[in-house]
Amino acid sequence: MADPMPISLPPHHPQCLGCGPDNPAGLHLDVHRDGDTVVTDITFDPRHRGAPGLAHGGAISAACDDLFGFVLYLVEEVAVTRTLTVNYLAPVPLGQPHRITARLQHRHGRRLHLEATGTGPDGLTRFTAEALFLTVDHNHFAPHGADTEVQAMFTHHQPHDREHHH
Repeated sequence: MADPMPISLPPHHPQCLGCGPDNPAGLHLDVHRDGDTVVTDITFDPRHRGAPGLAHGGAISAACDDLFGFVLYLVEEVAVTRTLTVNYLAPVPLGQPHRITARLQHRHGRRLHLEATGTGPDGLTRFTAEALFLTVDHNHFAPHGADTEVQAMFTHHQPHDREHHH
């Protein structure tokens, strides 16, 4: 059952390419939870240009990948992208808002299968995406100097006790 009002979710970190408010090259996604989905509205601008007047496929892909990272808040797991497939169904014009929704399709052990849909203001589905994420331990990020940052990111955003997780 969907929540009565979408709940705003915090950015992964201030410099995140997808959602970081302090990243000048970022997409600046503002993400909300709506029941078992996460949602963002994005308007690609000239920084995201591919073909004239259209969003670059890489910018679309980055938006999908980052939004999938917000699904992890719902499943309460730390995970990393293993594969990401974007199906470009129609051109994505610059300057028009597009809504991307993502959710967990199913889970098999460490494997999280995710799906997303990008819809234009005209209601046309312009792209879809599927991803496989693999759950990892917090210390997966230790060699890169971010293990405590990742742990804080996930424990800070959980509204209930996580004692049952190892």
